[in-house]
Parts: sequence; C-alpha cells; structure tokens
Amino acid sequence: MKRVFRLFLGVMSVFLLGAQMVFADEAAHEIVNEALPIWSIIPFVGMLLSIAIFPLVRPEFWEKNMLKVALAWSLVFIIPFAFKFGIGEAWFRLIESVVLDFVPFIILLFGLFVVAGGIAIKGTIQGTPKMNVLLLFIGTALASWVGTTGAAMLLIRPVIRANAWREKKAHVVIFFIFLVANIGGSLTPLGDPPLFMGFQRGVPFLWTTTHLLPMLIVNAVILLLVFFILDNRNYKKEIAAGRSPEELLGPNGEKEKLSIEGAHNIIFLAMIILAVILSGVLPFPEGSGLHLFDEATLPWGTLIEMLLILLAAFLSLKTTKKSTRELNEFNYAPIEEVAKLFIGIFITMIPALAILRVHGADLGLTEPWQMFWSTGVLSSFLDNTPTYLVFLQTAGALGATEGVATSVGTIPVLMLQAISAGAVFMGANTYIGNAPNFMVKSIAEEYKIKMPSFFGYMIWSVAILIPTFIIDMIIFFL
Repeated sequence: MKRVFRLFLGVMSVFLLGAQMVFADEAAHEIVNEALPIWSIIPFVGMLLSIAIFPLVRPEFWEKNMLKVALAWSLVFIIPFAFKFGIGEAWFRLIESVVLDFVPFIILLFGLFVVAGGIAIKGTIQGTPKMNVLLLFIGTALASWVGTTGAAMLLIRPVIRANAWREKKAHVVIFFIFLVANIGGSLTPLGDPPLFMGFQRGVPFLWTTTHLLPMLIVNAVILLLVFFILDNRNYKKEIAAGRSPEELLGPNGEKEKLSIEGAHNIIFLAMIILAVILSGVLPFPEGSGLHLFDEATLPWGTLIEMLLILLAAFLSLKTTKKSTRELNEFNYAPIEEVAKLFIGIFITMIPALAILRVHGADLGLTEPWQMFWSTGVLSSFLDNTPTYLVFLQTAGALGATEGVATSVGTIPVLMLQAISAGAVFMGANTYIGNAPNFMVKSIAEEYKIKMPSFFGYMIWSVAILIPTFIIDMIIFFL
C-alpha cells in the first residue's frame, strides 16, 4: 500500500509541477466552481462504475487493486484540473477534500471500528424471525445515540453469529444496513454527521428527535414487518432443509448465558461521542485553526476531536484482551477496504459537490417533497454531509419568516424535516450512501456470507426502500 501511495504522489507531483502556480482566495474558488463543466464528474462516475462492475467481472483483480483504481480515477480528475485552474487551486481542493473531509471521516470510523471490535457479546442467540426482528429493533433504537457506525459495529457480529446456522442470510444483513446503519440514526445529531452539521448551524439538539420520530416509526414498522414476512418464509425453508437454530446450542443442548466481554470499551465509545460533541460546541473563534494552505484551515475543534478518537482507539487496543477480539474475529480488512475506496470517492466527487453548490439554488426546489427526494437521491451517491449543507443553505435562502432559525436563515419546519430525512434515510439506497454500509458488507463477507453486488443491492433498495420513501412523501410532505 505504501508503494501505491508513493507512486500516486509521485505521478501527481510531476504533473502538478508542470501546471501554473496560482494562489486563490474564496472568491476565486467560487469562480472555479462556476467554471467547472458537467463532464468533470466523469472520474466520479468512473469510480462508482468500478465499484459496481469490477467485483463482478474481475473479483480477484479488484481485491488486490482497488486502491490503485481509486487513485487512478483521482489522477484522471486532478491532473486536468491542475492544468486548467493552476497548481494552487488543485492543492487547495486536494487538501480540503482529503485532509479536512476524508481524514476526520476515516479517523471517526476507525475509532468506532476498533472500540466496538473490543466489545464481544457472548452467549447463545438463536436467529429465529422473532429474535432477528428484536436485534434489528435494538440496533435501530441505539443508532441515534451512539451513531449508525457505532451501533452497526456493536451488533453486526452478534447478528451474524445468531444466524450462522442458516444457509441463506444475506437478507438479514441487507435489512441491518437499511435500519441500523442508516434509518435508525435520524433522531439526534449523534446519529449521523449531516444532523450534526445542522446542530452546529443552529438546529436544536432534540429537534430531530421530536420531528423525525413519527417518520422513523413508520419506516421501522414497514421495514420490520416486511423483514419478518421474508425472514419467516426463509426460516421455514431452512427448517424444511434439515437445518435448525438448535445447532447453536452446546453439546448437551444447553444455552450459553448472555454476557459481555470488553465492556470497559463502552467508556471509550462514550469518549468518542464526547469528542464529536466537543468539536461542535467548543468556543473557538470562527475560522480559527491549523492553517494548511491558502484558505484551507483545520478547525481546532476537529483537531481535538481526531486526537481524542485516536486516543480512545489506542486505549481500547491496549486494554482489551486479545481473546476478546478473537471472539469477534477482529481484523482491519473492513476498515482498510472503506479507506481505499472512499479516498477515491472523496477526491473524484470534488467537482460534483462544487457544481451542486453553485447550481443548487437554481434547481427550483420550493416544496418539501422536492427537497426530500433531491437530498436523498444525491446522498445515495455523494457524501450526505455536504449534500445536506447545500440544500440547507438553499432552503435558508428561500426567505421564510416562520420555522427553525439557523445560521443560514429561517427554514420552514417541513422543509428541514425533508432535508434531514432525505440525507439520513436514503443513505441506505447504495453501499456507498453511508460508510457503515460498506463496513457491514465487508464484515459479512469475512464471515463467508455471499452479499449482493453493488447493483444487486440496489435492486433490494429500489424494491423495498423506494416504496417506503414514497409512503413517507405522501404522509409527511404532500
């Protein structure tokens, strides 16, 4: 991996040094945003198609070379960009995307992954339809308070072990992604990063708890009911084939009592949650931080957050028994896969987000249902945090006099509900819509569960989630 990064930096440096040196200011950055043509998103589309197609047609090549592919698409974007707009602008965009966005993102995921991987839930849990519904319900309820990543990493392994007796269990993981890794994180700013960005801009902490709870209940009831029907049908097929959850019992038919190993890691999990909260509430002057390049500045709150998260991960690794992590079959492969893919996604989506920032207000989105689908569809493929912010600013510029007072303007209640729900709920539409999705998929595959491809997963989401979101639109936004 180090060789690949060195090659990437070397190639990029050679081309960038051949580009003109330009140091920009904020106004110049906006001029560049306006000048970006729509075809500049081709590397991003190429990145998405690589994620979708390579695992199907060249799985071995993809497994060994996904980082090379991600960095290659990054070069396809950044080299022409540097020649067109200058080396200064190119370095600014790279630093803004990689250092200010990707690095805090991956450190948070890494911290939650390491800490949650040190908590092992022992005991016999039999994956019957009723028990699976209960596990999904617990994960959904937990996600808003420890984050979708935290809840997903805590519960995915117990869910997989509970269903180890089954031959077909990918549907359990798919619904786990729907509910625990996405929809469940809608009630507080701790649940999903877009809501935290809203909190930083003046949306009250418990606003989403009261205003999105009815939607969460509707979605959870629909999805858990659909899941139970599907899981019960599959359960009967497994029983008819001679398989049984009794296979999980001990040699004498006894159940192992439920217990938790590594429970002290809950302290480190709380430490990570505190770090996230502090990054948004510490009273640092606006715009202050570690100056990196041009207008790019790493806020002090973000720096403190990253250091605290890394400290929590370090303490977890040092204080958790090796045997506890072995119970979870813990390894770094899932977080490595997310890091390799998402660095390419973060770099190649630079023009897509820039174009959206420039033209978001020109889309004619004046109705809540329009905001719900626009925010949601784009959040399915782009990072949902900047997408949320673009549409939050768009809604704040509509000139409303009643609603939620934020730093970007007063936003009508229904409009804010639509933007919030779209950003959080529809991250479940694709594997890349929310980072926990890919981590859950990767962990499931570590346990030899055959998960659907990128497009295969989207067949599930289109068939099950889109009708559910249409119901949301009819009930809440029309």
